[in-house]
Amino acid sequence: MVAVIFGTTGGIGQELALQLAKRRPGPVFGVSRSLAPELDGVTPLRADLLSDDDLETVAETVCAAGTPDLVIIATGILWNEQAGIQPEKSYRQQDLDAFQTVFAANTFGPALVAKHFLARMPREGRGVFAALSARVGSISDNRLGGWHAYRASKAALNMLIRNYAIEQRRKNPDFIAVGLHPGTVDTPLSGPFQANVPDGKLFTPAYSANCLLDVIERLRPDQSGQVLDYAGKPVPE
Repeated sequence: MVAVIFGTTGGIGQELALQLAKRRPGPVFGVSRSLAPELDGVTPLRADLLSDDDLETVAETVCAAGTPDLVIIATGILWNEQAGIQPEKSYRQQDLDAFQTVFAANTFGPALVAKHFLARMPREGRGVFAALSARVGSISDNRLGGWHAYRASKAALNMLIRNYAIEQRRKNPDFIAVGLHPGTVDTPLSGPFQANVPDGKLFTPAYSANCLLDVIERLRPDQSGQVLDYAGKPVPE
């Protein structure tokens, strides 16, 4: 049993790696663009998710320890003050550079991780490939509009997850590919947007990670291709 978590410098990713190291036997690898701090029971690796060379090196390192049966991508971006990226309130605020940055982090990076890891995951028996998505990536549940780049990048990620589920099912009917909505978590990503979060719905990274790992442990093959929230409930498509 080998687990790989991408994004361990982030609040949720770090907690996922730490809690996995306590929950299950086998190596746990934590991957980040800048080498993450030492975490108990977690082997740190460095990779840029947009670099095929970096990801191939990580995949080879991980597979030297065994077949990865759990891959979780916990990276993403909503805003970046230094880069001038903010969630758009109107189509008039759309910007090509911002779109490219948001899609690179939320969609293209996870796609490249899939390219390098899916073929290396179990060919029979349980394997789980999961990526953090968001409820705002739901098309049918969109009632407010706005946040164009973020919503679109997460909707595109959800489509990729569905594609991977279909492709992997042909090779291994027990394989599961899912998107996971962690809720609103008290991290820098949600920091400027927490004012309207209902009481009791702003989660700590530790709580959200624990919920997500519980969901992963309960996953069934017939749920492959879906997006599930922190309580295991399907997010509308």
